[in-house]
Amino acid sequence: MNINQIMKQAQQLQKELKKQQEMLATKEFEASSGGGMVTCKVNGRGEVLKITIDPEVVNKDDIDMLQDLIMAAVNEATNRAQEAQQDQMGGMMGNLGLKIPGM
Repeated sequence: MNINQIMKQAQQLQKELKKQQEMLATKEFEASSGGGMVTCKVNGRGEVLKITIDPEVVNKDDIDMLQDLIMAAVNEATNRAQEAQQDQMGGMMGNLGLKIPGM
């Protein structure tokens, strides 16, 4: 493989990467905790779009539980977005004939 082929492949990879990132950014991922009492929705970039809290779970005497439920929902939604990103990137690398560990 000569340098021109490598450069061409790198440009193709960069273009495809940008396309995949834009596409993933439009996807939404949702997770809940506490049996659905707290729900979090994030986009493909992992940015929190919405948090919904069932009023029944709000107890001024147990704020720690509410904080834990929010944290669990946010973490799970973010993990789902990250997994989707890894899956998408791994597929893209495979389609380009590249095998990179961890992708």
